[in-house]
Amino acid sequence: MKYIKLLILFITIQMTAQQGGMWIPSLLEGMNETEMQNLGSKLSAKDIYDVNTSSLKDAIVHFNGGCTSEIISASALLLTNHHCGYGAIQSHSSLDHDYLQDGFWAMTISEELSNPGMVATLINRIEDVTDLVLTGFESGMAPKERQSKIDQNLASVKKNAIKEEWQDVKVKAFYKGNQYVLFITETFKDIRLVGAPPTSIGKFGSDTDNWMWPRHTGDFSLFRIYADKNNRPAEYSSDNVPYKPKHYLPVSLDGVSENDFTLVYGFPGSTNEYLPAVAIDQIVHVINPAKIEIREEALQIVDKFMRQDEKIKIQYSSKYARIANYWKKWIGENQGIEKSKAIYHKQLQEKEFKKKVKNNPEYNNLLPEFSKLYKEINNVSLARSYWIEVSYRNVELLYTTVLLYQFEQKIKKDLTSFDAEREKLLKRFKSFYKNYSPQVDEPVFKKLMTLYKEKIPSEYLPDILKNTDIDTLTVEIYNESELTSLVGAEKLLSGTPADVLNKINSDNAYVLGRALSDSYYNNISPDYNALIIQIQAIQKIYMKALMETFPDARFFPDANSTIRVTYGKVSGYYPRDAVYYEPVSYLRGAIEKYVPGDYEFDMPAKLLELYKNKDYGIYGDNGKMPINFIGTNHTTGGNSGSPVIDAQGNLIGLNFDRVWEGTMSDYNYDPDICRNIMVDARYILFIIDKFAGNERLIKEMTLVHPKSK
Repeated sequence: MKYIKLLILFITIQMTAQQGGMWIPSLLEGMNETEMQNLGSKLSAKDIYDVNTSSLKDAIVHFNGGCTSEIISASALLLTNHHCGYGAIQSHSSLDHDYLQDGFWAMTISEELSNPGMVATLINRIEDVTDLVLTGFESGMAPKERQSKIDQNLASVKKNAIKEEWQDVKVKAFYKGNQYVLFITETFKDIRLVGAPPTSIGKFGSDTDNWMWPRHTGDFSLFRIYADKNNRPAEYSSDNVPYKPKHYLPVSLDGVSENDFTLVYGFPGSTNEYLPAVAIDQIVHVINPAKIEIREEALQIVDKFMRQDEKIKIQYSSKYARIANYWKKWIGENQGIEKSKAIYHKQLQEKEFKKKVKNNPEYNNLLPEFSKLYKEINNVSLARSYWIEVSYRNVELLYTTVLLYQFEQKIKKDLTSFDAEREKLLKRFKSFYKNYSPQVDEPVFKKLMTLYKEKIPSEYLPDILKNTDIDTLTVEIYNESELTSLVGAEKLLSGTPADVLNKINSDNAYVLGRALSDSYYNNISPDYNALIIQIQAIQKIYMKALMETFPDARFFPDANSTIRVTYGKVSGYYPRDAVYYEPVSYLRGAIEKYVPGDYEFDMPAKLLELYKNKDYGIYGDNGKMPINFIGTNHTTGGNSGSPVIDAQGNLIGLNFDRVWEGTMSDYNYDPDICRNIMVDARYILFIIDKFAGNERLIKEMTLVHPKSK
């Protein structure tokens, strides 16, 4: 009887210890708090988010608009991923001082490097303003009128928000527009580079290991927030001083064990967990395959050049990583959706939904409407993907034509803006051409334009390409266009507005690019947007219908680059039959992958020496040096750099990736195979201390042993 009671208790705990979901930190009291505690957390909801006293949220930073970082010292030392700081590290690098290859460590505060344009944003408070936004509607309002009223209400909410003059306000929609939340933020503009390991540590495994487990990557970098003398945001100044945070994260030296509680706190970018089955089917079988093929062809060409030329490697390393990242993600995403039978499970849910709403006139036609609209959007969605991936993302010369096209449209509308717009464009070109090689771009153009001509839906193929030989076109453009160099681009933009317009429209690369952009902006985009507006309107109602129809289900809001928490536990997994992945990787595994001279798997001599001597200091674990670990936290892009926090509120790791089989979590989180990948905090400390010899930074942090309490 005692055994049965214990079994029932265990089952009850497991049922209430839900994993998965990206939760708004100000709304954790109740079920979320219970779930976290059932997973082992000792934190209260107020420990995680509180307005009146310092809490974990005061250490969580939106890093440069796309990643997450966290404050780990009383002097605002920021920890984020190496790949999040990569652009800044690259911008300070040259052939003489290659910080990507050699790493960078500021041994004194005066050596910390400024990064113009970089920002770091803290959340001051969060408020639910749904009632203020979704009010004032009249019966029978058309969707356009309803949205206009929402926009008016949003403007009023922002205008009346209580904040300090140096703070900002934004309001974001949740649950597809069924909830609205206000955020008061503080954005700091003086962010300085403090430290970064060499790429052979920070990107060890590079693209081969990307999205894979086991990993052995020290994906971290260090920055610092600076503020004015009043501790407020300010532009860069030599008079600025390190920001004094309300809270910072102590760093645990105790490491992790399987089933330890993990809290990931950050700014996940975008998920779509509540799409209908027909939408997921289109992504898997139409959109992703097209994008994968385009990027695969481009990456093969660029990789060949990078392996042959060190200058090209420096120029293209960041761009290559950015393009390869999602190429590999889409492959894993498709495989994960197929493996988890996500489409089938959504169809089962929809079958149940149909039964429950068959007598509800507001909801009973939603799924048939989805089927109709996704059939209509298929071709234009595919065409849109081809234009974005070829013209905007992967053929760099065509990207310059997009910028010129936008410039031309602006000055045609307002000729008085010519000088200002030209100056902005020249500034962008100077940055662009610093890392551009026409030698690399030409074969990419040839291959991708061939794909574009052959595979874009015919109704969206511009006339200029219909009877054109791509091989001949490639040679002509790269031999004749001024857009293959900064000098040529500056030449095109010199003179009066009439001169400039005449010159750019006589350039053969721009003639092609203008035709492609005309097709996109005048045909593809309008057709796509007209349908996506209808789909979004149905999706909003569908979201509301799901929550009403399945009241006992747990619905979290999709990610939208706002601050969230996701909780889980350290856990291995079975990627396939009879294969189990342990949850922690060690330096020994990196040594096994080591290939001298290889740009993905080379290792610094100093690290090899530390391994040989087992010189791990206080950071080793029974003679081994932990590097990475995995857990069941529900993460996505934007969570890069998010802190991994233990049951007591200490930093135990740094989130940086997901396992390949689980990248489909953007559409279908499955706790059996979805795992996030994290750098062990002890490895970060080991690299800073034993590898880089930067005791200054170690002394700045608060190191703790929570498991010994």
